[in-house]
Amino acid sequence: MIRLFKHYVPHVVLLLGLVDMLLLLTSAEIGWVVRARQIDIAPGPMIDRIPQLLVFTLSLQIALIAVGAYGAASFLSLRFAAARLAVAISLGVIFQSVIFFLTPSLTFWRSNLLYSMLVATVLLVGIRAMLGRTLGGDRFKHRIIVLGAGSRAARIAALGAKPGANFVIAGFVDMGEPDTVIADSVPRAAIPNLAAHVVDNGATELVLALQERRNALPVKDLLRVKTTGVLVSEISGFLERETGRIDLQSVNPSWLIFSDGFSSGRLLSSAFKRAFDIAASLILLILTLPVMIVAAIAIKIESKGPALYRQRRVGLYNQGFDILKLRSMRQDAEVAGTAVWAAENDPRITRIGRFIRKVRIDELPQTWTVLKGEMSFVGPRPERPQFVESLEQHLPFYAERHMVKPGITGWAQINYPYGASVEDSRHKLEYDLYYAKNYSPFLDLLILLQTIRVVLWSDGAR
Repeated sequence: MIRLFKHYVPHVVLLLGLVDMLLLLTSAEIGWVVRARQIDIAPGPMIDRIPQLLVFTLSLQIALIAVGAYGAASFLSLRFAAARLAVAISLGVIFQSVIFFLTPSLTFWRSNLLYSMLVATVLLVGIRAMLGRTLGGDRFKHRIIVLGAGSRAARIAALGAKPGANFVIAGFVDMGEPDTVIADSVPRAAIPNLAAHVVDNGATELVLALQERRNALPVKDLLRVKTTGVLVSEISGFLERETGRIDLQSVNPSWLIFSDGFSSGRLLSSAFKRAFDIAASLILLILTLPVMIVAAIAIKIESKGPALYRQRRVGLYNQGFDILKLRSMRQDAEVAGTAVWAAENDPRITRIGRFIRKVRIDELPQTWTVLKGEMSFVGPRPERPQFVESLEQHLPFYAERHMVKPGITGWAQINYPYGASVEDSRHKLEYDLYYAKNYSPFLDLLILLQTIRVVLWSDGAR
């Protein structure tokens, strides 16, 4: 993987993204030239239409990211990839229509656009048909040796066996742990030279997955492996990179304290984030006001009670605040104000409520909370005080998620389905901690784009 603005991106994703960019640029030029020759106009030099070509290319590239066209499933299933491409191209047309409306000088003729879209569809599907399985295969995955054969090593083995894993396990080394569970591990005593063993197996990384590191860390072995040019990682950092979350089962306070992240030098990025929140919330409030009014009327017609309701949540530095939402449940959903987890097919949700939850319309009034500065567009979802009090007792590091401003959407929301239990909260906390540790405007942009995928496919709506 490559670390891009503090976020880990698989090499194959970056490679496919660059190939797609070249193909889209080629498609735009072909569409322009074909149409020009049809109407007997000289195409002229390519440099004269660079702005139009770039608008076409970037619009489609952004749409591909937004619909999840670079997810693991796209490398394993051509049908899945083709479906995502179809949606991405449709979104790309919408993006370009908005750009052309705002900046007419960048307009790509409709006929040119049609030809370019057809060519792009053929090329993008074709490259995935030819290279999809290859890019998703073992050839482009890095090989690792796992130092350890206990339950931690078994977790790495389970992760490596999942479709879409970015690594291949070349072997396990049994360091004499009492709870060995990896049957095909090689005892350390049977390996004369660990560094040579790692190199001979073609591994580019050694992952330390010992159950107990105290007085058991093979310092000389690790030093010799490191000096051969092989990356040496411990399990917490490895899982963070490979899964995009902070693994609570392996992490400890000292790792969080001394690892890279939670940077204090965020003054500029925080100012940019706040400026974006103000501008975007103002625009969104104006554009979506008619939608909110129609939804509010529908809510009032279907069930008694106010269309809007306030709910207390815990925000930055554990400070309480009220969020506004369109009511999606019955007025008597919570007796005596007792907080209750939402459940799948929750009978308290009204028919209108189920629809507005599915397409996230119920969240739109929260843009007012963003404008006031109590929330951001991107951040951990704020929880209710009753749940926070309980979760802080059950989950380590839960209070640390309140060190960043809560958001309407977040890294946990786009990576984990809706959860309504302590275990679900544990998984979502792992993603929230990753966001807090690796925050950057780039990650915010990625989350905002990927939220489109969640809305389109109703992931996690409940």
